[in-house]
Amino acid sequence: MTTQHVAADASEEWKHWHEHRTETVSAPHGPLALSGTHWIEDYPEGLLPDMPGRWSLDGDALVLTADAADGLLVDGEPFAGEVGLGADPGPAATARVAHGERRFVVLVREGVLGVRDFDPASPARRAFRGIEATPYDPRWSVAGRFTPYGEDRTVRVANADGRERGLGLGGELAFRLDGQDLTLQVTVQGDGSLWAVFGDATSGNGSHRFRFLRPAAPDAEGRTTVDFNRALLPPCAFADHFICPFPPPGNTLSAAIAAGERNLLR
Repeated sequence: MTTQHVAADASEEWKHWHEHRTETVSAPHGPLALSGTHWIEDYPEGLLPDMPGRWSLDGDALVLTADAADGLLVDGEPFAGEVGLGADPGPAATARVAHGERRFVVLVREGVLGVRDFDPASPARRAFRGIEATPYDPRWSVAGRFTPYGEDRTVRVANADGRERGLGLGGELAFRLDGQDLTLQVTVQGDGSLWAVFGDATSGNGSHRFRFLRPAAPDAEGRTTVDFNRALLPPCAFADHFICPFPPPGNTLSAAIAAGERNLLR
């Protein structure tokens, strides 16, 4: 297969990826539907903004109390009474608690319990026009090598909601781009794939203030592909109620990464 054919196939794959990504974020319970993130400790009376029922803490557990008139469903059934809830492990669409088309997703961050309200009728979802993304260019896809740290590290970084939280880091990803030797600190996901939060010279000036990158799991020698054509907007680009971490120290690149997802279309 010629280089031209390889590039054409990669470009076609990128188009399908971009189309799928647009469908995913605009799905009824995708990121655009998030209309609130409420931390239980901020509401000692258990009444969350515009959410039926009473949501309270019992030690380390979250307890939902509701009457039939609240119109809540738990596990798909009309609910009245009291139930203990743990963090929802799956996508918002599969959350245990629902109210009409809305889904209430329980989450835990550093031991703090909260509830997210996903509403398909959210203003952000209604206003969505698409994702501004730069078409595929092979120059942005390069070989990378992952070197794990001797032990997992946690650094404190600011989050989009103004709070500071720990970000786990498992190693360093090195690559060469436009004649520059660059590195990113990355998190190792449960499936072995990598996750980087990064900024670059276009951040806030042609691209969102920071973005995500998700390289495939490295092989036994640490080799993977660093493909900035698939740089992702973080969830907080779609809804203000996400708490995305900002880039850790060293992850703001001097290079201008004019590739991948850049901004929301306005």
